[in-house]
Amino acid sequence: MSVPSHSLPIELLSPAKNVEVGRAAIDAGADAVYIGGPAFGARKDAGNTIEDIAALVDYARLWQVRVLVTLNTLLKDDEYDEALRIAYGCKRIGVHALIIQDLRLARMLLSTGDFSGTDDGIRLHASTQCDNRTVEQVQALEKMGFRRVVLARELSYNEITDIRANTTCELEAFVHGALCVSYSGRCFLSEAVCGRSANRGECAQMCRLPYDILDEKKQLIAKDRHILSLYDLDRSAHLKELLQTGVTTLKIEGRLKDISYVRNITAYYNRLLEHLGCRRTARGRVELNFQPDPEKTFHRGSTEYFSFTRPDNLVNQLTPKSTGELIGYAPLPEGLIAGKALHNGDGLTYDGVGMYWQPGAKIDARKGTAVYRNYDAEFNRQISGDKAAIRKLPVQITFEECLNGIQMSMHTLSDSEDKSANGDGVSLVFDCEKTVASNPERAEAVLKQQLSKLGGTPLVAENISVRWSQPLFLSAAFLNDCRRRLTEHFLSQFSLTTQDTMSSAAADKYSCITTIEHSVPYTGNNSVLPEALMTCKYCILYELGCCKKNSPTASHRPTFLRTGKTLLRIQTDCKRCEMMLVAEDA
Repeated sequence: MSVPSHSLPIELLSPAKNVEVGRAAIDAGADAVYIGGPAFGARKDAGNTIEDIAALVDYARLWQVRVLVTLNTLLKDDEYDEALRIAYGCKRIGVHALIIQDLRLARMLLSTGDFSGTDDGIRLHASTQCDNRTVEQVQALEKMGFRRVVLARELSYNEITDIRANTTCELEAFVHGALCVSYSGRCFLSEAVCGRSANRGECAQMCRLPYDILDEKKQLIAKDRHILSLYDLDRSAHLKELLQTGVTTLKIEGRLKDISYVRNITAYYNRLLEHLGCRRTARGRVELNFQPDPEKTFHRGSTEYFSFTRPDNLVNQLTPKSTGELIGYAPLPEGLIAGKALHNGDGLTYDGVGMYWQPGAKIDARKGTAVYRNYDAEFNRQISGDKAAIRKLPVQITFEECLNGIQMSMHTLSDSEDKSANGDGVSLVFDCEKTVASNPERAEAVLKQQLSKLGGTPLVAENISVRWSQPLFLSAAFLNDCRRRLTEHFLSQFSLTTQDTMSSAAADKYSCITTIEHSVPYTGNNSVLPEALMTCKYCILYELGCCKKNSPTASHRPTFLRTGKTLLRIQTDCKRCEMMLVAEDA
């Protein structure tokens, strides 16, 4: 099974809470990583300094992995100067692109000419927070100057295909991770209830709370149900079909996720793309010392969401927490569940009860109760540490005689016919006496053996070419020193070089921009909140079998949600198949 041979290279984009997680994602096979900057990154608890991001850019260069920075909150009037300086700081250190929600900020950056991506590579990507659900929206963003648009999670594959047919910018689609129940950028519930704006990176995750479900007379239908807490997205079963829509970037959600999650999910999708035979935007070979499995790290249960049709079941009403993998139903054989061995310290959950398993422990659950393992102690041991995933860059080393000694060259290998990628190669000449070897076969064997010793480096000698008139005797110490110096010289190509944060000419360009109109309905600047605090393609009535279209005579139709002192009215637009939540006086 493979994608069409003419398709564009595919980018697997992984999240990075910090530099350590970013490196783990790269080692596990990411073609790009996205990370928050010092401020305005839509995740208040996932900020990083420019210096930290520079370290990640430096690490990524060898693999030609791109680093993207999120600058995707809506800004207050007095925050644009700081945001612009962050943008130019990212440009200085070689960041590939900025992910933007605030269109006023985008216009400022594009007007300078420094963020078009045509010269030094830095570009603007339109965040999914721009609510990118229609052909018209994507066309408008493309015309504005965005080089890539991050599509709404709610889009079906047919809708993505239609957008691709009518636009030319790059399209990025979510492939795995947590789902927001509201259209991105259209959720104001957190701000209305807690004063914490989701468009300012302060979401209080109101969708993960338990709610009482009430009918039109405010009578209780169900109590403490996590009716807004969606399962996690997982499009791995139909990855080929997603790629055939024309998207070129697959995005893993999770900038607040830990290193084990990012390593596991990145490795999982990297293997799937390898199996499909996809060309990739980055390079390198990944070696894993664990078996990737999405159910082994944070896992709420899976859904393909609206990829093909409207699904019947999108939420786990009992819990918003990680359920992990289903291992069987009570009663269970001790120590072995459905063929899966339990390990001391495994975390089990059933009926909302959590426990750590140890030999002799009993699972006190009624017959037929589903039991899940949400912490696998052995898997977490395997996936921990720097050796869990190792990325290596194949190189060719060429050894040949020259006038006063020997010349050694190192080049990257690729799938191209000339076996040289992007001109990455260096050569050094070493003076030495040319003593003919008394044992020619051993001399060549020792030579190749010493030159192949690249352990401790991110390189692997895929091919060693020897060109000499006759075998020479060269000591192992000499060859080791030559190899070390050649390797250091090769890797030095990828060291980060920077320029001044911002030229005076660039500063003049944006400092004169003071009166550009906001082009989004809500700016995060203490504006009046819209009536609908959430607008969703997900519908509670459909979820509970009370859809007005499909079940017009349903009794006790859900009309309100209540959590604490907050009361929300459920409104539906059946023509659009959308649901809105509106604040109601308690």
